[in-house]
Amino acid sequence: MVRNVASEMADLDTEDFYLLSGVEQGMRFSEWVNRRKLPDFADLTPENVDYHLDRCADRGLLERRTIQYEGYKLTFEGYDALALHTFAERGTIEGMGAPLGVGKESDVYEVASYTPFALKFHREGYTNFREVMKEREYTADREHVSWMYTARKAAEREYDALETLYPEVSVPRPVDQNRHAVVMEKLAGVELSSAALDAEQAAGVCDLVLQEVATAYEAGYVHADMSEYNVFVADDGVTVFDWPQAVPTDHANATEFLERDVENLLGYFTRKYPSAMPTVDAERIADAIVEETFEQLEGTS
Repeated sequence: MVRNVASEMADLDTEDFYLLSGVEQGMRFSEWVNRRKLPDFADLTPENVDYHLDRCADRGLLERRTIQYEGYKLTFEGYDALALHTFAERGTIEGMGAPLGVGKESDVYEVASYTPFALKFHREGYTNFREVMKEREYTADREHVSWMYTARKAAEREYDALETLYPEVSVPRPVDQNRHAVVMEKLAGVELSSAALDAEQAAGVCDLVLQEVATAYEAGYVHADMSEYNVFVADDGVTVFDWPQAVPTDHANATEFLERDVENLLGYFTRKYPSAMPTVDAERIADAIVEETFEQLEGTS
C-alpha cells in the first residue's frame, strides 16, 4: 500500500516541489534521472539540489540508486505529493480525510472542498506492472512504459469518460484531474457486492444497471470492466464508477467488451438471487443495447 503523504505536505517548501517536478521531467527520458542533470531539470543550483534531494529522499518521495551513476526517481508518494500540490494551488481541495477504499489499482480518499469530494489516485502498474502492460489499451502499443505513464493515462482516460458521460449517465460528477489523480463527486450508498437487496428487488436493480450501460453506449462508451464492484446502490438509484478501461463504441472489440460486461452483471445477479432472476441471454441483451432497443430484462430473453 502506498503511504498517505497528506500530513507531510505542510512541511514541504516551494523548492522541494521544484525538485520533484524536475525528477518527474527527467523520468520522461530515463527511469533513473542522473543527479548531474537535476539542476537543469529543477531550475535549482547544485547546492539547492543536494539539500532538497536529502529532504525529499528522507520523506520517501524519491528513491536513490548508485549503480553506474547516482540516479533518482519518484516514488508513488512523490507523485502523490505533486498532484496534491497542484490541486491545492488550483483551489480544488482544501484538505484530505479518511480513506474511502484501497485496492490493487487505486486508492480513494475523502477530500475537503466547498463540499466533500472523493480523490482517486490511480495505482496501475504499482503491484503487477507486467500484467497491466498486457491488459491496458493505452499501453498495448508502447514498448517501454513507466508506472508513472500508465497511472497518468488511466486517470486521463477515466476523467475523459466521466466528462463525456455525466450527467446523462449516472456516473460520479468529474471535478478535476492532474497526473494520476482524479477528483470527483463522493458517492452515496454501498457497492452492489455489499448491498442487501430483497429478492424481489434484484431484477429491478439489474435493469437499472443495464439501462446505465445502454445509455453509456448511446453516449459512445463501453465500460469494459463491469462487475458488482463497480456499481453503487443508493435509495435514489445506481451509479456506475471506475471507468479507466472504457473504450469508445467504434473500438474494434467494443461489442465483445459490451457482451462481457452484460454477462458479468447477469452472472452476479443470477448467482446471488437465482430464484428472482428471469432466464435471459446476455448476447441478446448486448444486441438490444447496440440497437438502442433495450428497455428491461423481461422481453429480452
